[in-house]
Amino acid sequence: MKRDLSRIYNLLYKQFGPRNWWPGDTRLEIIVGAILTQNTAWTNVEKAIKNLKNGDLLKIDKLSRLPEKRLAGLIKPAGYYNIKARRVKNFLDFLRKKYNGSLTRMFRTRTDVLRKKLLGVKGIGPETADSILLYAGGKPVFVVDAYTKRIFSRHKFIAHDADYTSIQNFFLKNLPRDAKIFNEFHALIVELGKNLCKASKPLCDNCSLRRIKK
Repeated sequence: MKRDLSRIYNLLYKQFGPRNWWPGDTRLEIIVGAILTQNTAWTNVEKAIKNLKNGDLLKIDKLSRLPEKRLAGLIKPAGYYNIKARRVKNFLDFLRKKYNGSLTRMFRTRTDVLRKKLLGVKGIGPETADSILLYAGGKPVFVVDAYTKRIFSRHKFIAHDADYTSIQNFFLKNLPRDAKIFNEFHALIVELGKNLCKASKPLCDNCSLRRIKK
């Protein structure tokens, strides 16, 4: 299994090249993006992030003071903007109460402890929490999304009804605990799922994983 995953990683890297993901200039931008990308395409998130940047609002103190209604209006392109504005505020409240508003202090927390705390923030589920840990915190946590489940169940590495934890454990068990590898691998999976391994009418002839037999 370890050899198979290594081969998949190499094939995808050869096909798509380095993804340089997650796009974001600061840790806060990555965290806000991780919340906004729930149930929407990244192109919509980019528009919302641009609105925040244009207002010079991607700073913890400024976002914290920004009225929730105003925040909702700025992130409207990301969809579910009222819900997501509240989720961003929930995270900022958590950061202020638990870590005095310091991301540096937050990311000093042991990974498993911090993950549990993030999951306690209303509106932050496993995928969002793990994206925050991996992409903003550089923690060796593997992010699982719908693309991961689709691709690896189609290739029969996991069951179609596998849950988040079991899929994540599959990767953690068979990959080196390396945040850079986890980062690149997940980004490559997203690229494959978005462009070729689609939910309907997948473009299998163009996929480098067609060589993988399982």
